[in-house]
Amino acid sequence: MRIRLVATTAAAGALAALTAVPAHAAEYNSALKIRGIQYNAPGSDSNRCSTGNTDEEYLTIKNYSRSTTVNLKGYVVKDAAGNKFTFTASHTLQPGDYVKLRGGNGTDSDAKNVVYRDNCNFMWNNDKDTIYVYKPSGSRADVHSYTESGSDKDGNGYITYHG
Repeated sequence: MRIRLVATTAAAGALAALTAVPAHAAEYNSALKIRGIQYNAPGSDSNRCSTGNTDEEYLTIKNYSRSTTVNLKGYVVKDAAGNKFTFTASHTLQPGDYVKLRGGNGTDSDAKNVVYRDNCNFMWNNDKDTIYVYKPSGSRADVHSYTESGSDKDGNGYITYHG
């Protein structure tokens, strides 16, 4: 009887430890991770290509590797509703380097660490959303969810994930 009690107690402890880890805390085996997101562009939202502010909404993706250069070609970024962007051109990130994936239209630049979605619609919801980054193989590189009230403590529309 005592052995069963120990086994049951150990199993219950293991189950409690597993359920105590929030789902969003999962770490993926990837050098690329979401550093942060400007999910709410400053000012009034306007998706007019000529005068709008969709370029002020951006996702920062960083190469956290200490030794591996990563080519973004084939990586996919999605939101909870299935809106997606695929990096179709080569864009390399050296170890410690980052890229800002911006809305709107513009000229992609390795030197300025920017890639434009060439789409004037906002991708990220202002109240809540989930950000997914997939490797070219289709496996998940990183994922984070946010809520305006729970994740953005200073209310500036920007959230940092992996510092």
